[in-house]
Amino acid sequence: MYGLWKPRVLGAWKMPASGPVILAVNHAHNIDGPMVMGVAPRPTHFLIKKEAFVGPLDPFLTGIGQVKVDRGGTDRTAITRALDVLSAGGVLGIFPEGTRGEGDFASLRAGLSYFAVRSGAPIVPVAVLGSTDRPGRLIKALPPLRSRVDVVFGDPFEAGDGSGRRTRKALDEATERIQKRLTAHLENARRLTGR
Repeated sequence: MYGLWKPRVLGAWKMPASGPVILAVNHAHNIDGPMVMGVAPRPTHFLIKKEAFVGPLDPFLTGIGQVKVDRGGTDRTAITRALDVLSAGGVLGIFPEGTRGEGDFASLRAGLSYFAVRSGAPIVPVAVLGSTDRPGRLIKALPPLRSRVDVVFGDPFEAGDGSGRRTRKALDEATERIQKRLTAHLENARRLTGR
C-alpha cells in the first residue's frame, strides 16, 4: 500500500496489542480492505465475499488467512472460521454494512454485533477516507497512484451491555449502540483529516 499510495495512518496505537479484536471498517472502495490490511499494526483476517476468490486471487486470499463468505444465506463455515480467528486471539476485519456503498455506516447488518457479542471481543472502528475522491488516470477503478488515503483507527469499545445475553433483542440493541459509535468515529475522522 505504501508503494502505490501515500497512506496517512492515525490512531493505530489505539488497537489492542494482543487478544481478539474486531475492526469495523467503512467500505466505499475496493482498496479499503487491502489498505487496512497493509497498514494495521496486527495481521487482519477479513470476511470477504466469495465472488472475490476467483483465479489467482483464490489461493492468495486463502493463503493470507482471509475468510470466504457466501452472502446469499447463513454461511456456517465462514461464521465458524471467523469465530476461530477471534478465539485464537486474532484480528477479524468486517465491513458492517455488508457491501460497498457510501461508506457512512448508515445501515449496519447484524453480523458485526453477532461476532462482537458472541466472542466478547472489543470493536475498533476504522475509517478509510480519500479512496473515492477521484479516479486514477491509468486505472480508473483505483485512486490515483501516490494519492493520499487516510486510515483512522478509533477507540476500542464493547458492543454488549455486560449481561452476556445473546438474544435477538440483545443483538438489535448492540447493533444500535455500534452504529452510534461508528457514526461518531466517522464524523471525528472527517474532522481530523479535513475530508
